[in-house]
Amino acid sequence: MNEALPDVPEVRVVGLPVLTSGFDLVERLDLPMHLKVHGPLEPMGGEQLAQLAERISLKGRGGAGFPFHKKLRSVAETAIRRGVRPVVVVNASEDEPACRKDTVLVNRAPHLILDGALLCAEAMGARTLVIGVTRESTQRSMEAALSERGLNNGRRSALRARVQRNPIRMVTGAAASLIRSIDGGPAIPPGRKISASQTGVGGAPTLLSNAETYAQLAIAARMGAERYCNTGLYDEPGTVMLTVSGAVARPMVIEVPTGVPLRYVLQLAGAPPVPQGVLTGGYHGKWVDAATVNEAIVSRNSLDAVGGALGAGAILPISQETCPLGESLRVAQWLAEESAGQCGPCYLGLPAAARGMQDILNGGGPAALEAVKQVAKSVKRRGACSHPDGSAMFLESTIKAFTDDIAAHVLGNGCGRPVEGVLPLFEGGQMPTGIPGGGQPEEESGPSRQKIYVDWTLCRGHGLCADLLPEVFELGADGFPTVAQAKVPRYAEAKALRAVRRCPALALRIEEDTRASAPDRLPVLSQRGGRGRRALGSGR
Repeated sequence: MNEALPDVPEVRVVGLPVLTSGFDLVERLDLPMHLKVHGPLEPMGGEQLAQLAERISLKGRGGAGFPFHKKLRSVAETAIRRGVRPVVVVNASEDEPACRKDTVLVNRAPHLILDGALLCAEAMGARTLVIGVTRESTQRSMEAALSERGLNNGRRSALRARVQRNPIRMVTGAAASLIRSIDGGPAIPPGRKISASQTGVGGAPTLLSNAETYAQLAIAARMGAERYCNTGLYDEPGTVMLTVSGAVARPMVIEVPTGVPLRYVLQLAGAPPVPQGVLTGGYHGKWVDAATVNEAIVSRNSLDAVGGALGAGAILPISQETCPLGESLRVAQWLAEESAGQCGPCYLGLPAAARGMQDILNGGGPAALEAVKQVAKSVKRRGACSHPDGSAMFLESTIKAFTDDIAAHVLGNGCGRPVEGVLPLFEGGQMPTGIPGGGQPEEESGPSRQKIYVDWTLCRGHGLCADLLPEVFELGADGFPTVAQAKVPRYAEAKALRAVRRCPALALRIEEDTRASAPDRLPVLSQRGGRGRRALGSGR
């Protein structure tokens, strides 16, 4: 089984280095070396910066791919309309086990990221900059970079800049989670849809984007749009940072121009000549089957066209010797455990989907397959964040890409291949209960030891439980709760007690869940857990 990826794996480049310029000279570009390699950077006006981002077709590199120029203009317009200063946030959380591109940039070229963020702060008149990280190495590197520019809290500066360190969890990297943590709350989604460009940090309009996105902006500001667009595809110019792991000889981060064949990237990392499939975009991404791999090139549009996804730039091939459904089950179990436990589609739906995948592997027949399809369909577009949507997309892609294996498990005795655990998941290579290895205690944001029950002989369908405890209860078409029992998230214990007390029919009760080691309990995974212009240039 593959071990967990290091914070800074091997870095390779196809063609001329852009974001990775200087990596062959030093391990980390401090400010003097950064300026020697990239040169100084002149401030730009807000509309000038937006036009640059639009001309180079810059889209967010964190997975969603939202056009950066639209986000920049939206934040600026809101700030002007409300008469408040906006906030700039760099999302360098990168909490997915298969992604390391942003971590590499923060550890080795932190000033390139700061260049882009400071360009935006200067252009919009922002006085607050926050960099969100989750690893000790990225925190140290970015705090050192702020100090090198005189932007740390210990020195006088017109711009207040700081690093926000959060636990390593899948939901931590969501924009709403990062904003909530910056404001002093837990690093989990707030349970409702918010627009950072309208109401972000401290209620101010907030420009929040991925670390690589800001670095790409800094490169384009130095090169100019015309020169930047000379690299890569005409409709998706520039380079892309990819993390390649899975069944490869050398896990690595690779900077490649868009348009490079995907098979060439896989060859560089030592992937099997004919992989059984390639997971593109990470664990919220999609599988590309073996017949399609040779058709794909590295670009958002190309991968979309062949049924894949660029996402956060994670590329994970698996060999012909491993069971793809078993590999996907490990990921599905991990995704279920990474839930914030705040809404039914995530807290209840994802564990049900993981159990359904396990039923398929255990010979559950066509009923198990239909159950997984139904659960995946039911959780989409109903969660408080994008975690259920991404997880459902992964499950649906697994079913679509490996039809022969699905048939072997559903209609026969299985595919006969082992689960090698080639998809990286945990620190130190740990695996969940039921697969060799073990787990650690749940965080406070996870489920408690309490369960809430519905007594159907008393329930009259008043629906008050769904109003008071939407994290657990959802009403069906008949107006009655859709679940008879469920675990209660720890943060919602008080609300659960209120629901029990206020039920007009006295149909609810709470009991301690003593079945901590019951077979159907999902495994618990480890949790890993004037002055502005000088800052842009020399740092003096």
